[in-house]
Amino acid sequence: MYQPSSRKEADMRLDSQVLDLETAVKDGILGGNCGVISTGFGLKKLDLKLMAEELESIDVPTVFICPISLEPMRDPVTLCTGQTYERSNIVKWFSLGHYTCPTTMQELWDDSVTPNKTLQQLIYSWFSQKYLAMKKRSEDVQGRVKEVLENLKKVKGQARVQALKELRQVVQAHGTALKTVVENGGIAFISSLLGPFTTHAVGSEVIGILVNLNLDLNSKSDLLQPAKISLIVDILNEGSIETKINCTRLIGMLMEGNDFASQNVASLSLLVGLLRLVKDKKHQSGVLSGLILLKTVCSNESVRNSFVNVGAVPQLVELMPGLNNECLELVLCILELLSSIPEGRLALKDCPNTIPNVVKLLMKASENCTQLALSILWSICKFAPEECASLAVDAGLAAKLLLVIQSGYDPVLKQRSAELLKLCSLNYTDNIFISKCKLTRTIE
Repeated sequence: MYQPSSRKEADMRLDSQVLDLETAVKDGILGGNCGVISTGFGLKKLDLKLMAEELESIDVPTVFICPISLEPMRDPVTLCTGQTYERSNIVKWFSLGHYTCPTTMQELWDDSVTPNKTLQQLIYSWFSQKYLAMKKRSEDVQGRVKEVLENLKKVKGQARVQALKELRQVVQAHGTALKTVVENGGIAFISSLLGPFTTHAVGSEVIGILVNLNLDLNSKSDLLQPAKISLIVDILNEGSIETKINCTRLIGMLMEGNDFASQNVASLSLLVGLLRLVKDKKHQSGVLSGLILLKTVCSNESVRNSFVNVGAVPQLVELMPGLNNECLELVLCILELLSSIPEGRLALKDCPNTIPNVVKLLMKASENCTQLALSILWSICKFAPEECASLAVDAGLAAKLLLVIQSGYDPVLKQRSAELLKLCSLNYTDNIFISKCKLTRTIE
């Protein structure tokens, strides 16, 4: 749906749509030769529908919008009330048995419609100007991208950094630049700039460009070479927050659809770098990007033990308070994956805040968070029932489980809650356990 413009022309009232063409030209709404483009074989009139589709995101003056469809008019017609509509829309309105003006709801004393040629020409001219300006900018961008790519092949040092920075900014700002880079072999050339002797200044800019491109399988395979991955991980550990996020996103892109990439990518240096990134809560986009990649990396079972060994469990447990639901779900998913191995369960048991923090999440966030939290609690309570079950009950687990059982959650989830409740009750007499199930002790 088009958004009405806030500019001067958008303030024109619908009841004064019959505008003078000479005034429109003077005000800059209508210009000479608008709507005509040179093709090399003469002049070609532009298609209004095509222009409107390609300019969909632009603010359109309110006077050009049909009050019925809220879309730009191509064939405007005016009723006897002075209101103007797209012909097809008002004809449909009449066919439904309405003989009123849709805007004013006045009964029509004349059901004929009058083509508003003046407004039609204004609409066409306005879209033509915007469309041709957009095409000109697009051509300028494409030319600049080609020029920068050629320049990059000649320059080195700081001049190369500046050229890469310009290319990154153009790629980020203009969608047409992405296509131009691909069509001119830019991906392979830019990727070739990454290597064991690449400076971090060059590497950061290269990564900032690559993360905005659609990489094919060959490009991904090239970037997964050990020397290049090692450089990307080094830059992740030492770069700015923007560079860290770009490195994280690029590594995630390289791992998409590649089951073996985790083993090649998941070095201790990467895991440590990602933990540092997710602990920096001042930058939520970095937290989210880091957690997404950690989840992907930990999906490979061979990596989980290494992740536990770098102290990931207590750091993730301490990270949970204050996270939004999306990040919280990712943390729980990672911890659940780690709870699938003995080392992970031991680390979860030994962390003093695991049980209190996870119990608090039951029935507090999404159903998926509750499911993941239950899975983690089940793993550690089953792993060390005498020690963990009593700690969980004291943290209010029993009452929370009763809430889950009585909720509208998935039956499988409710069944797991009942099993965990039974496991927790084994160390208590009936009366003591019942007293610990009181909701007033638990719900805060």
